[in-house]
Amino acid sequence: MNDTSPKMAASFRDLLMARSNEERFLMGALMFEAARDFILASLPVDLPAVELRQVLFQRIYGEPLSKFTKGSSLP
Repeated sequence: MNDTSPKMAASFRDLLMARSNEERFLMGALMFEAARDFILASLPVDLPAVELRQVLFQRIYGEPLSKFTKGSSLP
């Protein structure tokens, strides 16, 4: 769904692009961290560390870690 007018979208993009590369990178990193915190808050607190990392990875990237590590020594 997109309910933003093209004019407003262009204006918003201009505002973002007026920031420095460092500011835009930091904004992205902070948004990723916030999303990660939301995911962690939704998970059971008693998950073992290894399982927590696996579930977190899958929730963020949409696929289990094993799909990306075929043939490696990672769990």
